[in-house]
This record gives sequence, C-alpha cells and structure tokens, in this order.
Amino acid sequence: MILNGELHRRLGVGDAVTVGLAAMIGAGVFAVFGPAAGAAGTGLPIALAVAALIAYCNATSSARLAARYPDSGGTYVYGRERLGPFWGYLAGWGFVVGKTASCAAMALTAGWYLWPDQAHLVAVAAVLVLTVINCLGVQKAAWASRLIVGAVLLVLATVVIIGLTSPAADPARLALGPDASVWGVLQAAGLIFFAFAGYARVATLGEEVRQPERTIPIAVGVALGIVLILYAVVGATVIAVLGPDLAGSIAPLSDLVIRAGVPGFLPVVAAGAALAALGSLLAMILGVSRTALAMARDRHLPPPLAAIHPRFAVPHRTIILVGLVVALLAGLADLRSVIGFSSFAVLVYYAIANASALTLSRAEGRPPRAVPIIGLIGCLVVAAALPPASALTGAAVLLVGAIGYVLRTRLGGRSG
Repeated sequence: MILNGELHRRLGVGDAVTVGLAAMIGAGVFAVFGPAAGAAGTGLPIALAVAALIAYCNATSSARLAARYPDSGGTYVYGRERLGPFWGYLAGWGFVVGKTASCAAMALTAGWYLWPDQAHLVAVAAVLVLTVINCLGVQKAAWASRLIVGAVLLVLATVVIIGLTSPAADPARLALGPDASVWGVLQAAGLIFFAFAGYARVATLGEEVRQPERTIPIAVGVALGIVLILYAVVGATVIAVLGPDLAGSIAPLSDLVIRAGVPGFLPVVAAGAALAALGSLLAMILGVSRTALAMARDRHLPPPLAAIHPRFAVPHRTIILVGLVVALLAGLADLRSVIGFSSFAVLVYYAIANASALTLSRAEGRPPRAVPIIGLIGCLVVAAALPPASALTGAAVLLVGAIGYVLRTRLGGRSG
C-alpha cells in the first residue's frame, strides 16, 4: 500500500550499487574517449584524472547530503534545504533537462550500434520499452540493470584483455607530449564527465532505499570506485593501442579490436555498447522521474505528476512524461549535439550539490571542507571549458528556467 503518497523502501545495498553502475557504465565509455582525445591529445590521461577527481568530490558531497535528506529528488532537495528554494529549483531544472538530453543520447547510441540505417526508430522503441519497465516497479528496473551491468562488464573486460595482449599496444603512448594544453585537458575532462555522471543516481532514489543513512553512502562509494578503476583501465588500453588515431574516433573500442587483429569480436562490442546504453537509459529514466516527482510535490511542475501508482508504487505519471519527451528527442536530435549540453547542465547541478555540502556542520556529516570546495570549483571551471556551443546553449536553457521561476514566484505572490 501507498501511505500519504510515499514510495516503498525496497532497495538494498546491492540493488543501489547496481542502479549506480548502470547509470555510469553507459554509452560514454564506448564513445567519449575519441572526442576527449581530440581535445586533450596526449593529455587525455590527465583529463581522465581531473574528471575522476571531480566525480569523487561530487559523489562524496552527494552521499553525505543524501544520508541526511533521504528523499526523492537528489540535489533538488539538498539545494532547497541548504541554500534556498531558488537554488534547489535550478538544480532540479538543470538535472531534468540535462539528463533528458542524456537519455536521448543513450537511446541514439543503442540505435547507431544496433541498426545504423534506422537508428532513430530503434532509439524511440528502446525508450518506450524501458519506460514500461520503469512503470512496473523499481525492483524490476534494478533486476534488469543487474543483468545489463554484468554483460557489459564482461564485454569491457574482454576488450581490455584483447588490447593489452595485442602487439599493437605500446605503453609509451601514455606519455605526455607537447600537444597537451591546460584548456584542452579541461575541455576533455568536461566531455569525459558525461561518461562518469550517474554515480549519485542512488541519491535520487532516497525514498526507495532501505536504511538510507547507511546504504546511500556505501552504494555511491562502491559504484564510483568500480567505475573509476574500469575507466582508467579502458582509457589506458585504448590509448596504448590506438595512440594518435584515438582522436576523433567515433567507436574507439571497435577500432581497438580491429587494430588488435580480432575483427570477429566487433558484433560483441556492438552488443555491449547497445546494452550499456540501454542500461544507463533505464537508470536515468528512473532518476529523472524521481526528481520531477519532487519538483511536482513542490508545485514547480504540475502537481498531478506527483501521483504514485497504487499497485506498482512508482511515480507513473512522471515516468510516462519523461519517457515521451525522451522518445521525441531520440526521434529528432543528433547524438553529438546533446552530449556537451548534457554535461554542462549536470555540472551545474553538481556545483549546487557541493555548495550545499559546504553548509553542513560536522555534526551533520559534512565531508572534509576541501572536498566540496574542489568539487564546486572543478564543476564550474570544467563547465566553462566545454565547447562554446554547448556552454552557451546550456547557460541559455538554465536562464530560461530561472526566469520562469522568478515570474511564477512573483505572479504567485501577487495572486496570494
């Protein structure tokens, strides 16, 4: 039964870690290293380290906040409670629009790998199917995520083994060269962040996790640790095998197995990329719908969206709305055009999370002060370093949301 519109606490540590892994191990690891290498050159390992450091700070701040505020909504709730309603709203707006774009990117990635000639059709179909799965309940979504994560990890592990045992691998390619620049490294870190984002997805499920004060920090830390190691190994492998040819590669893992002389493994890589994209999409629809639920409860979105299904105990209206919007974007948008925009919006979201964590006292579980400070500054600097079109579009969308909030607040005050 649903009491007072609340969600059931059904997820344990294992389920929560799986949701976090599925959110992070998505299409990014299969595609992001090429564009990032184009920006950073031989500075790619440094860019990966920068993105990892920011991810660690963001995850630590988010986990401490989630333990104190175990409600659906993530940084939307933290910003509202620690910084004020406007900052909470801006975080929620940035998350919803940024991750909606990410969902479309993930769906399109699956489409391009599975059926390039009908990529948009496949993407739309994938979104609709996964929306139905999310509507059937969070436990079913976590179960599906567990299967997907296991299969994708197996594919990535095999690709790494193929690359490291190949005669084409040259560890000397990991050395820093004169082509690396500070600005290029920062831009690459912003692009790589697209592959990392998702570690705090568990926090948006705060109302559905058992013992959230204990479960959320553990799940976020474990999931992020696994992914940090995985990305470091995969990144080092593609650099060692492809070298300068990595820059601009659309499908670096496919190029890796070809260079390693194992083209017969290409269909497996394609299947792994599609599974990763679909697994991440499944988790992201889950997270976006919960943030939309929290915003609807506070009337920043239409209140009817806050309804909880009496049988499946999920916010079915927000899930359906998010699914339909993502399906529309997946049918119309270009894959590359949404990645930078998504990174910008989500970096702003995590900047607000770090600012919120700075207001915690030691008794409230504040992390070491350097953690949220580094996270806040890192998010803002890397967001500014993204390609101009992505940064300007992201800033414009956030500004539209902010103006809408101000107008609604003033009109509401006058009507009252």
